[in-house]
This record gives sequence, C-alpha cells and structure tokens, in this order.
Amino acid sequence: MGERPVIAITMGDPCGIGPEVIAKALIRPEVAELCTPVVIGNADIMRRAVELTGAGIDVRVVESVEDADCREGSVAVLDIGNYDAAGMVAGEISAVAGKAAMEWVVRAGELCLDGTVAAMATAPLHKEAASLAGYVDIGHMEVLQRLAEAPKVLTMLMSKGLRVVHLTTHRSLRRACEYVTHDNILTALRLTDSSFKTWGVAEPRIGVAALNPHASDGGLIGDEEATEITPAVESALGEGINAIGPVPADTVFLQGVRGDYDAILAMYHDQGHIAVKMFGFEESITVNLGLPFIRTSVDHGTAFDIAWQNKADATSMMESIRAAADLVTGEGIARPVG
Repeated sequence: MGERPVIAITMGDPCGIGPEVIAKALIRPEVAELCTPVVIGNADIMRRAVELTGAGIDVRVVESVEDADCREGSVAVLDIGNYDAAGMVAGEISAVAGKAAMEWVVRAGELCLDGTVAAMATAPLHKEAASLAGYVDIGHMEVLQRLAEAPKVLTMLMSKGLRVVHLTTHRSLRRACEYVTHDNILTALRLTDSSFKTWGVAEPRIGVAALNPHASDGGLIGDEEATEITPAVESALGEGINAIGPVPADTVFLQGVRGDYDAILAMYHDQGHIAVKMFGFEESITVNLGLPFIRTSVDHGTAFDIAWQNKADATSMMESIRAAADLVTGEGIARPVG
C-alpha cells in the first residue's frame, strides 16, 4: 500500500447522500496522492452511487484492509455483510439502515484502535434512524468515545483555516449555559492546547468566546464572564496555555478569520457552528479532539430531501479526507485562512 496513509471512510446512512459524496470525492485524482482510501460500507450501495454520479470507477470488495491498494479508477470497499442494498429506499428513515451505518462506524473505530488504518473520515449518520435501531449514543463522537474509552472528547469545526472548538454540542441552550464553568472551560482549553501541539503547532493561540452579549458589559448582562470564563482563562495562562479572552462572540470569530488565533473555544453549539458555516459552509468539516486516533467528518447531514438525485456537493467529504491525511502525515490541520 506504499507510504500513503490508509484512511477508512464510513458510508454513513445509505438512504442519504453519504454514498454519493464519497463516490464524487474518490474520483478526484488528488485522493490517490493523499492516501489509500477504504470505504467501510456496502459494496452494492457503492456501485449504485458510482453509477448515479457517473464516477466511472470500479468497486472492489476486499476481505481485509490489507488487501486494499490505491489502484487508479477503483475503490476498495470493506463490506461486513450487514445490509441488504435491495431494501434501500432513498430519503427514508430506516432502523435497518441506521443500524448498518452505526456498525460501519464501530468497525472503522476498531480498525483505528488496532492500527490497521491511520485515520477515519465519516459520511453523515441520521440520528433518528440510529435511535430507531436502538442506539443510545446516536452521534459519531459519542459512539467513538465509548468505544475508545476516551475520558473527554470535543468537537472542532473548521473551514479554510477558521477552527472552532465547542465546549458543548448537542445540549439545549439552557443546559449548555449551565455547562459554562471554570473546570469545564479549563479542561477544554487543556485538550485544545495539547491536541494542537500534537498536530505540530508549537504554541497554540486559543481565543475564548464570551457567553453573554458584549462579554457581559462588566456584569450588566450576566456574570459568567467574571465568575467562570475569566478565571478559567487565568488558570490556563498559569499552566502555560496561551488563552485569550473572553472576547465578545460578535468579534472573536472575525479575529479568527483574520488569523489572530489557531483555534477559538465557543461556549455552545450554534455560537460556533453559525460562524464556521457562514464563513465557508461547503468546505467546513469536523475534527474530534481527545480520541486516541484521528476522526474527521463532513459537516452536513444526510440531506434526505436530495438523496440519490446526484445533487449533493462533495466538497466537505473531500476536505474531510484531506484533513485526515494531513493530520496523519503532519502536513498541518488546514489551509491558510481566507
């Protein structure tokens, strides 16, 4: 398989756009230069996606990752035999499809843990389908954190060099505000700092977003900045972590786009997601911090409304593969801002 890292690409929910964006991404010639891709999913679904998109690549079933190579005009699929493609209905919420998609994620995680593959890049799951299949952990991060027994995992979104780590993701806004504590923020800053150092950034600059408008205006609009966020930043500085803030959220992301920070810590889901997606939705991807292996992902959903219509944009899938390969090879975590 040469020196290119082997990247496991999970198919996602087969009723969604995952197979389509994978097919469109893998036909790009730069993929072969970056890595040896192995799709973890269903071979018949992959063939249908190739036919739909006109990708013109041959789908080869491999018995193990070791059998994969980067042949021009072909893609290797590790099919664990857990899904009947004949039953797939495009855009349908299906417990059967949800179960298969989750099992593909688990298999890729196992391959990462035992070192068989260098990293994984994931196509989107459908949370309701996974829930119908009986899964309590219905997201990639939760499943992989449990599988790896990782004590703390964070989600980072990035697009064109703007990188935003999230203190919380899938929590209601009320619960997210309750999570804004000194200890939680300090833990997130430590993990962000250590992750970026692992990725080759010697002295990461971490901007810390405020929770309240205008960073509370000296306590006139809330007190979390004074009671939790500022003390956490001061504690981080005491540990040698270059944390800056709290900075009002209507300013900190502009500063990040300008290149003032290597990463920004957002306090809750939409605070960070909106900034990244407005800056570069098509290119935006997800990277997990805290797993003992590299996992990147597209930053969009299953898009059931356009599934299997050859309308899906594969830019995010391509960027997630690129980021996974870059993190493995030490080429950096993103292209420059802008």
